[in-house]
Amino acid sequence: MYMLQKIEISEFVTAKGQKIKRIPLFYEVFGKPLNTAPIVLVNHALTGNSGVCGPTGWWNGLIGENKCIDIGKYTILSFNIPGNGYDGKEGNLIDDYKLFNAKDIAKIFATGLKQLNIESLYAAIGGSVGGGIAWELAAIEPSLIDHLIPIATDWKSTDWLKANCLIQEQILLNSSNPVHDARLHAMLIYRSPESFKQKFNRTFNDQKSMYNVESWLFHHGKKLDGRFKLSAYKELNYILANIDITEGRGAFKDVAATIKSDIHIVSVNSDGFFTAAEDEITFRELKEIKHNVWHHMIDSVHGHDAFLIEFDQLSKLLENVF
Repeated sequence: MYMLQKIEISEFVTAKGQKIKRIPLFYEVFGKPLNTAPIVLVNHALTGNSGVCGPTGWWNGLIGENKCIDIGKYTILSFNIPGNGYDGKEGNLIDDYKLFNAKDIAKIFATGLKQLNIESLYAAIGGSVGGGIAWELAAIEPSLIDHLIPIATDWKSTDWLKANCLIQEQILLNSSNPVHDARLHAMLIYRSPESFKQKFNRTFNDQKSMYNVESWLFHHGKKLDGRFKLSAYKELNYILANIDITEGRGAFKDVAATIKSDIHIVSVNSDGFFTAAEDEITFRELKEIKHNVWHHMIDSVHGHDAFLIEFDQLSKLLENVF
């Protein structure tokens, strides 16, 4: 951890009307000190955290010294989704995994920004569920963000996404080794058939008496099980399945018309989870009501996870923003 800091959100009311007296909100800051430079809010994905750059940073290929998002030029702020377990305190885990949806998390983040006296963001960026939360934040605070950058994500959870999240949920609820086994399934929807063919090509591991693809899946299951709590997985999976900026607000174009941000949608052409086709529909609808919207494409065999792999392409696509 770079330097984990905490603020507290008091008297929060969820979208379902549940009142929560206190929510600890942990965050990290990289680069320039807060309120001394343009601020980039980075929202983490399902098994991610606020450690976006540094020795163990999960987005080091995009954020850092002399990287696309240069910590010598910007303030990088990243909140942990409450209950993700990154602070290491069992008491801050959340038992009711259906407590928050994506809109709730965006509201918590918006409250945290106010407590930190942040009135504007140069950019809000995130991949997968982190990008969905960025969409929700833009809908809640339409004038807050100069550049909204949702990557490998959508403003809504589609039927396909909900279906896969349901399978994840059932594994997490019913398996005797839930985090491990759910991760095995998740890796299939995070990658693509072509990426597996390119990586493994049906090679066999004689030492382990299994195919290398099987060994690789077991490795990722064991690795996540060692660092990610079951309660956090269930909670984040539910948030992922419940992204929708139109809920209680009206039609998409009516909601999007209020968002002042330049919107830079980034898709992956092989993404089978948040599909490029859905993003293209979103882009076309946005173009009917906004001029400051762009749709960029990462060309990759790696599927959904390409936003964590194709750093050169992603940096090139965003160079005009940063």
